[in-house]
Amino acid sequence: MKPSERRKARHCAIQAIYQWQMTKANVGDIEEQFKIDQDTKGVDLSYFRDLLFGVAIHCNELDKAFASYLSRPLEEVDMVDKAILRLATYELTRRDDVPPRVVINEAIELAKAFAADDSHKFVNGVLDKVIKSLNKR
Repeated sequence: MKPSERRKARHCAIQAIYQWQMTKANVGDIEEQFKIDQDTKGVDLSYFRDLLFGVAIHCNELDKAFASYLSRPLEEVDMVDKAILRLATYELTRRDDVPPRVVINEAIELAKAFAADDSHKFVNGVLDKVIKSLNKR
C-alpha cells in the first residue's frame, strides 16, 4: 500500500460520498457504478470501499462528532464540505492506522481540489477541534 493509492482512494471516496449525499442511492450501487465509470488505476479500492461504506453506515455518529464545531447548522453546510468533514471524521474515529496530521492534510487538499475557495480553512478549523475533542494531538 502506497500513500498515493490512499490519496487516490480519498479522492474517489469524496466523489462517491457526495453522490450518495445528493441521491441517497444505495451505497453498493454507487460503488459499482464508480468502479465502472471512473479510472481506478492506482486506487486502493479496499480503502475506497471502507471510506464510502464507513461514512454511510456511521453518518449520524460522524455528524455528531463535528456538528458542535460548525459556525452554522449542519443543514447549511455545503455538500462538498460535509462530505470532506464526514470522511475525515471517519478516519479520525475509525482508522487508528492513519495519523491525525495526515487526515487533516488530506482533508485540506480535498477541500482545495473539490470545494469553494476558502473551504480548506473551514475544514481545517472544524477538524482541529474534532482532534482536540478526541485527545489525538
